[in-house]
Amino acid sequence: MNAKNQKGRIDWLITLAPFILIVCLAVLLLIFPEQSNGVISQVRYFFGDTVGLYYLVIGLGVLVISVFLSFSKYGNIVLGEPYEKPKYSFFTWGSMMFTCGLAADILFYSFAEWVMYATNPHIAEMGSVAEWAGVFPLFHWSFIPWAFYLVLAVAFGFMLHVRKRNRQRYSEACRPVIGKHADGILGRVIDLFALFALLAGTATTFSVATPLMASIILKLFGLSISRTTVTIIILLITCAVYTYAVMHGFKGIGFLAKLCIYLFFGLLIIVLLIGGQGRYIIENGFQSLGKMIQNFVELSTYTDPARTNNFPQDWTIYYWAYWMVWCIAAPFFIGNISRGRTIKQTILGGYVFGVGSTIVSFIILGNYSLGLQTKGAADFIAQYEESGDLYGLIMNIIDTMPCATFILILTLVCMIAFYATSFDTIAYTAACYSYKKLNPDEKPHAMITLLWCLLLIVLPIALVFSESSMSNIQSVSIISAFPIGIIMIIMIWSFIKEAKKYLEEKKEKK
Repeated sequence: MNAKNQKGRIDWLITLAPFILIVCLAVLLLIFPEQSNGVISQVRYFFGDTVGLYYLVIGLGVLVISVFLSFSKYGNIVLGEPYEKPKYSFFTWGSMMFTCGLAADILFYSFAEWVMYATNPHIAEMGSVAEWAGVFPLFHWSFIPWAFYLVLAVAFGFMLHVRKRNRQRYSEACRPVIGKHADGILGRVIDLFALFALLAGTATTFSVATPLMASIILKLFGLSISRTTVTIIILLITCAVYTYAVMHGFKGIGFLAKLCIYLFFGLLIIVLLIGGQGRYIIENGFQSLGKMIQNFVELSTYTDPARTNNFPQDWTIYYWAYWMVWCIAAPFFIGNISRGRTIKQTILGGYVFGVGSTIVSFIILGNYSLGLQTKGAADFIAQYEESGDLYGLIMNIIDTMPCATFILILTLVCMIAFYATSFDTIAYTAACYSYKKLNPDEKPHAMITLLWCLLLIVLPIALVFSESSMSNIQSVSIISAFPIGIIMIIMIWSFIKEAKKYLEEKKEKK
C-alpha cells in the first residue's frame, strides 16, 4: 500500500484531536500543578459523589447481562463462521486476554490494597480487619470488572468476525441503534470520548504503579537520585519495549503475554511456598472468597447515603470507573483474539482465566502481609498511617520475605512485562481507531502505531511531574468514565439487537 493511499485512509480528526487535548492538559498540569489538581478534585467530587450511583448501577447491570448472554440463545453464537475453530489455544488466548486487561498495577494493589481499606471506618463497621480487609480486593477486581470487559468483547467480536465491519470503533458498534449518525457528528463525539478515556485510563495505570518500580530500582542499585527522575526513565524504557512488541504484531504480543504469565505465576508460587505464610494465605483467602460471594449483592449496592465513611465513593465507584475507561482497548483486543469461540465460551472462559488469575494474585500477595499483621509480626497499618507512603510500605513488605532481593528483581521484571503486554495492545487498538476503514485482517501502518505508542506516555509523565495525589490520579478515570457508561449502554443494546437479527436470519435460511 503506497503512502498516498495510506494517508487518505487516516481519520486525522480522530487521530490528532486527542493528541492536542492530551498535550494541552499535560502542559496545564506541568505549569499550574496546584490549580489543575484543584479543578480535577472538584470535578471528581461531582461525578464520584453526587452521581456516583450511576457507576454502581451500570456495574451490576453489566454483570447480569453477562450471565444472560452466556446462558441464553445468544451464547451459542460463534464469533466467526458457524463452524470455525478458535484461532488460539485456551492458554495463549487467556494469557493475552489477562495481560491486556491488567497492567502492572495489579501487583501494586495486590501487595498493599488491604492496608488502604483497613484504615477506612467502613471496615470497623463491618467487623475486624482480619475478616474484611481481604474481601474488598477480591470484590473490586473480579466479577463486575471482568463483566465490563467480556460483554463488550463479545459485542466487538460479533461486529468484527460475524458482521465483518471494517470500522474498528465504538461508533460502529453503536450503529444498530444510532444508525446513520454513526457516520456523523454523534459518531465522532463517541469516538473522541472513547479515545480520551483510553488515554486517561493509561495515565492512571502508569501513574499509580511506575513509582513502585522506581522505588525497587533505587533500592536495588542504591541510587541517590529522585524517584520522579527514575519513574520518567522507566516510562520511557517501557514505551520502547511495548513499541517494539506491537511493531511485530500479534506474534510479538502473544510471546510477551505468555512470558508475563510465567513470570507472574512464578512470583506467586515463590511467595506462597517460601514466605512462611502459606497456611494463612490459603485459609484466609478461601474464607475471604466465601464472604465476598455471600455478600456480593450488598457489596455491589452499598452507597453510604449518610456519608459516614465515603467508602464507595473512594473505592467502589473509582474502580468501576477505572475499569470502564480500560474498556476502550481491552474488549476490542479480547474480541479480536476470540475468533472461533462462542459467546458463552468467551464470557465463561474469561471469567475462569481472568477472574481466577486476578483472585489468586490478591489472595497470595495480599494475605502474606495480612498474615504478618494478624499474627503481630509486623504493623503495616501503623506504618501506612504514619508515612502515607504506599510504595515504601510495599518495599517493607517484600523486605520481610526470604530472598527479598530476588523477589524485588522478579517483581520489577514482572511489572515491566505487564506494562509491555498491556500497552502494546492499547497502542494497537488506538492505531486501528485512526483509520476510516480497516478490515479485521489488516494491520495499522507502523508510523500511526508509533504515534500512539508515544502519545500513551505524555499524560502519565505530566501527572508524575505535577506530583498529583492518588485521589487526583483516580479522578482522571472517574471523570472520563461518565460518558463512556452511556456509550456502553448504547453498545450493548446495539449488540443484542443485532444478535437477535442474526439469529432470525439463520433461522430463515434453514
